[in-house]
Amino acid sequence: MIKGTFPIEKFRELETPFYYYDMKVLRDTLNTINKEASKYENFHVHYAIKANANPKVLKTIREAGLGADCVSGGEVRSSVEAGFPNNKIVFAGVGKTDKEINYALDHDIFCFNVESVPELEVINELASAKGKVAQVAFRINPNVGAHTHANITTGLAENKFGISMEDMDTVIEMAQNMKNIKFLGLHFHIGSQILEMDDFVALCNRINELQEKLAKHHIICDLINVGGGLGIDYGHPNHLPIPNFADYFATYHKFLHLQPGQELHFELGRAVVGQCGSLISKVTYVKQGTNKQFAILDAGMTDLIRPALYQAYHRIENITSDEAEETYDVVGPICESSDVFGKEVELNEARRGDLIALRSAGAYGEVMSSMYNLRKLPQAYFSEDFE
Repeated sequence: MIKGTFPIEKFRELETPFYYYDMKVLRDTLNTINKEASKYENFHVHYAIKANANPKVLKTIREAGLGADCVSGGEVRSSVEAGFPNNKIVFAGVGKTDKEINYALDHDIFCFNVESVPELEVINELASAKGKVAQVAFRINPNVGAHTHANITTGLAENKFGISMEDMDTVIEMAQNMKNIKFLGLHFHIGSQILEMDDFVALCNRINELQEKLAKHHIICDLINVGGGLGIDYGHPNHLPIPNFADYFATYHKFLHLQPGQELHFELGRAVVGQCGSLISKVTYVKQGTNKQFAILDAGMTDLIRPALYQAYHRIENITSDEAEETYDVVGPICESSDVFGKEVELNEARRGDLIALRSAGAYGEVMSSMYNLRKLPQAYFSEDFE
């Protein structure tokens, strides 16, 4: 088994579990995004803060020139504090509160991605009270499926997100008649961890249909926001640390028919940060069961919930053993039967005190950690800390 490269001797001095971020991988990923997106006119990339809101990670992404895609007032605040320009901050989410909307208005963010008529009316009312004009895009539910886990599919008619295609014309007309609203365009998001470009082609085709429909009503959008959704290779973090951004951007360039001068916005999260992070844990016990043996770690679902929540796969490496491989169920200490990182995992023989790396944990890892069972939140360390 080819393993990741880690400063193991330094790790032995630290309290586990903790998150470790390889900042070279993050910067290489950001450089690739900028290189590939810059091949096309009017492509703008935002980072989905929900994937990882670690302040140092945010600062690095901001320095690379990406915008910020937020889904809560807290994320808008974190983006402002991290130094993202206000005119590159976008605020989405189905349940924006008055307090969150007011904060975003006070900071003159670029755009609200609006998901319902009641939300539009509230934004108009609050903007009017401040004597401001809020720029909005409407999240349209395109009824396009994605080949991914059901819990992270977001573009079907049955999902809670967005405005139906049938209501699109009416809602746009309503916005155009509001004094404190400026309509910018349309927003879409069909899901997460998508690896098949055909899913994005289907979205392009649906957007083309909708734009043709709007053109008949003489409605032209300044921008189209296609969300994110590009996945990473959880099985090969060492061989394929950077997603296929070339094909991703090229797919939209080829299949999406943009109007002259129209901007295309992206909201990438997992694809930006997923491969730069690992959760480092320690073997507390090796337990022999009736039919299998367990490697019991000091990390649990409170530190990395994706396997319990989505049955998600993370590559697991024993980074302090080169012994012959054995088969383990790798589990945590939480009082839940679902606190399992992997079943029948082939690991180099594990002993008490071995360090275990759960790879590809940079997205939806640290940011989703909790204090359930009154556990401490995991610390974060960076490759630069050990240079």
